[in-house]
Amino acid sequence: MTTKEILKQLESLGSEQTKKILLKHGAREPVYGVKVEDMKKLVKQVKENKNKTAIELFHTGIYDAVYLAGLIGDGSGMSKKELQDMAKASKGGWGSEYAIPWLATESPYTLELALEWIDSKTETIATCGWCTLSSMVACTEDEKLDTVLLKKLLARVEKEIHKAPNRVRYTMNGYLVALGCFVKDLTDDVIAACKRIGPVSVDMNGTACKVPLATDYITKLKAKNALGKKRKNIKC
Repeated sequence: MTTKEILKQLESLGSEQTKKILLKHGAREPVYGVKVEDMKKLVKQVKENKNKTAIELFHTGIYDAVYLAGLIGDGSGMSKKELQDMAKASKGGWGSEYAIPWLATESPYTLELALEWIDSKTETIATCGWCTLSSMVACTEDEKLDTVLLKKLLARVEKEIHKAPNRVRYTMNGYLVALGCFVKDLTDDVIAACKRIGPVSVDMNGTACKVPLATDYITKLKAKNALGKKRKNIKC
């Protein structure tokens, strides 16, 4: 399938009801309103030139196409510049918090890009960085992680989270969740940091959505004896 053919199918799969929900949760036009389950059916139809197609879809700026790009692409075959260009072009939302982090986590430049992005003054780029770190710890075995660095980043979150831009606060909180749930050696450190941090306030676009508490996630996983159990696939 060509990019043009995929876009036509995406548009035909969209619904006004789904579009309204996405816009209410912070999506920006253009949006078709395609359900993720329907996007996944399209992924199987892309047989060749997957990364070329993914990059083209991402740069259309169409909200649904951006998410689909993350599902189709294989970050291990993308250059650092291609990933950096995507981060710069992202309008946030599904791009910064899902598609780009997924692809960056598959790449050889995961940590390098994440550390570069979290230092950005641009909110959408910084969120790419924190989400990439969260994805990385969720699917990388502990012996391959630099836990000293991760602990330093935990201290940084504790120091900066309440002063950070809105979605950066949200994704920093996501890092607390991921670190506490997937890196057992740092779980107690995360719990202690969360107690010092206290509640994290994030504008959720007037919806009923709430900022997830890292300690709640940790407690649930601990009860299931699943702390530290890594994810096989970060994409969803």
